Amino acid sequence: MSQSGSYKAFSSLYFSTFLMVLGAGLLTTYLGLLLSKESADPLWIGALMSAYYLGLVLGSKVGHRLIARVGHIRAFVASAGVVTASALCHGLVPDLTFWLLLRFLVGMGMMTQYMVLESWLNEQADNHQRGTVFAFYMIVSYFGLIAGQMVVSSFPDLGPEPLLLVAIGFALSIVPIGITRRIHPAPLHSAPLQIMTFWRRIPQSLSTITVAGIIVGAFYGMAPAFASQQGIPTEQIAIFMSITIIAGLLAQWPMGKLSDRIPRSRLLRTNSALLTIVVLCIALFPLSGMALMIATFCFGFLAFSLYPIAAALANQHAEQHERVSLSAVILLTFGIGACFGPILASALMQWVGNFMLYGFMAVCSFLLFLRLQRVNYSQKQAARIVASQQAEDYVIASSDVFSSPLRAALDPRVDEDMVQEHMLDDPEIAEDTNAHSTAGSSEDDPIVQKQHDDAEPPADASLSDAETTESHTDSVSATAEAKNEVGLEEQDEDDTIVSRLAKRQAKQNNPDK
Repeated sequence: MSQSGSYKAFSSLYFSTFLMVLGAGLLTTYLGLLLSKESADPLWIGALMSAYYLGLVLGSKVGHRLIARVGHIRAFVASAGVVTASALCHGLVPDLTFWLLLRFLVGMGMMTQYMVLESWLNEQADNHQRGTVFAFYMIVSYFGLIAGQMVVSSFPDLGPEPLLLVAIGFALSIVPIGITRRIHPAPLHSAPLQIMTFWRRIPQSLSTITVAGIIVGAFYGMAPAFASQQGIPTEQIAIFMSITIIAGLLAQWPMGKLSDRIPRSRLLRTNSALLTIVVLCIALFPLSGMALMIATFCFGFLAFSLYPIAAALANQHAEQHERVSLSAVILLTFGIGACFGPILASALMQWVGNFMLYGFMAVCSFLLFLRLQRVNYSQKQAARIVASQQAEDYVIASSDVFSSPLRAALDPRVDEDMVQEHMLDDPEIAEDTNAHSTAGSSEDDPIVQKQHDDAEPPADASLSDAETTESHTDSVSATAEAKNEVGLEEQDEDDTIVSRLAKRQAKQNNPDK
């Protein structure tokens, strides 16, 4: 299947994703701008965003059970219906306490829709095109968010029309899923959560994901209110939000390539340090116009790349059978961070000032940098301790053969006299050799005996020349024969010593025998 073929095959899922994310982005920005226009406390704006992310976290469990019971399409349709009704109720009941419940229901419904779309793509995408399929899914999601910001700029008065468009978007997202001819995916299976296990194994990744959730949640929830209180018109606020999201989209490819070339832990530390500087500048300096747009572009580029790099680092240290459980832990961690981000940022904005949105982000990114530095230092120290212990405990053991006199006997490069001298250094071998030499005394040695016989005067001095010549010939033959016998005896002696050494070495290696 070609790339264009894969896009066409999942076009219904992509179109549903675009409409759904467009409605979600439009609703979030609209509510933030509306409450800021009505001079509502920033704490309420943060609380509404936190309720939404809390719905996302708890919706993972509810959505899983719903999909397992009624199937993917029915679960998607039911969730879209709940979200549509909740969006319209914002215009019918202008009560902030009731809006908290509505935002919670929107979060739960959207989590179920996300689970349907992503599980469907994950199951039916071929392995060789899985990356392409999900990359296009992320691109469609980002463009949906951007389109939602652009729609807000068309309604500067912030009337009820945006709520109607949100409802239309979620209602139309049902159509592509309802009429698709693709095979339904298999039911979902639950994966056990091993939160503490992964926190001990991958503290850098999960710490980064937590802070990324805090920062992203605070930005989506409070950035429209921040821009509005800065005196930026509604049209430019939409551009402000869109530029930040576009920067996050553009950051995915280069940061992904960079994370494949340098260590991801180092990249996360560098990213958090640079992010601290950027958000601190936005908080401390009165930026406006083009300077503010450039600053928020840099912020989006750095902040929106924390999550994918940390997720890649986490999967780098996980086994294949742990991936499903790890994905659940990552999503839960990000959702918890996103729940606390808006409520904390809004409280600081209310108590200290509007600039504390980015001041809070600067504190979070700086604490993340310190956390990553400490964990990295601790891991390096632990690695050094383990390496030193292994170096002390490990001793190179040489072979028993090469540490014994048998080495010299088996080495063809050593002269026989040196072999004999080397072997005599061993007390036991020397004793055996001396005993053997004593047994083979001059009385038994043919050469010594022959020389002794030759040294004695002949018994009959009157022998003839022929007899003398015959006697000399017999003497030479006897001498040569004796030398051959001595050579055989010397070879037998060496063989005996070698075999004796081998037997003694085997006895040392196997004392039981």
